[in-house]
Amino acid sequence: MTLSIFKNQKNAPIVTFEGVGLRYSEGPEVLRDIDFSLEPGSIHFLTGESGAGKTSLLSLMYLDNRPTRGKVRLFGNPVEKTERKYLPFIRRKIGVVFQDFRLLNHLSTFDNVALPLRIAGVKESEIRKHVGELIKWVGLSAQINAKVTTLSGGQKQRVAIARAVINRPALLLADEPTGNVDDELAKRLLHLFIELNKLGTTVLIATHSEPLIHHFGFERLHLEHGRLTHLPALGNSLSPKNFKTKKEAENV
Repeated sequence: MTLSIFKNQKNAPIVTFEGVGLRYSEGPEVLRDIDFSLEPGSIHFLTGESGAGKTSLLSLMYLDNRPTRGKVRLFGNPVEKTERKYLPFIRRKIGVVFQDFRLLNHLSTFDNVALPLRIAGVKESEIRKHVGELIKWVGLSAQINAKVTTLSGGQKQRVAIARAVINRPALLLADEPTGNVDDELAKRLLHLFIELNKLGTTVLIATHSEPLIHHFGFERLHLEHGRLTHLPALGNSLSPKNFKTKKEAENV
């Protein structure tokens, strides 16, 4: 098997689930008969009550779990046929914002955000430029050299978001990315996701926030008791192309 398997297959959805089920150990299925696809450049909300299976669904997409039945394809490639040793090469194309942040506590804000670029072998001069700009965008310039253990929950969340988007992933998965920030900052951070989406990244945002769901009006994938349905957009139903540019959004 060669690494060429991880190239995007032409015209293929970024994510495809076919009849997917997931159970933990001998327990009942937490996901049942999941069928959907995410097209390149799309942006969706993933909604559902606590315990509906949103985090479990995301975990299948970033390869933290494998389905107990059904088929999952990422970038057109079948996950079930991929050897474990090759999974890190797929993960590098996926940005993830975790609910529990998963930051490296012994590193600074800057070094946490820079980590994906360093793993990818980007020159340090480029790293300093891009990381500095992004940290400024998320409002953490004053904390750029601070250890993340000294940051508040909302500040840690912004570091986690910056780290997830710094290398412009092909797929961005965000699990309650605005749960620890106020409504105005939440909107600002969603504009960051929209900008990334305009550059071609496929984005899926799991959220309970009704204000965000109504304000941004993305189409929704909705989980209820482990089953997935497609729901129409709420609120303004605007296309991402109609949202503000970075310069405009700085005034949000």
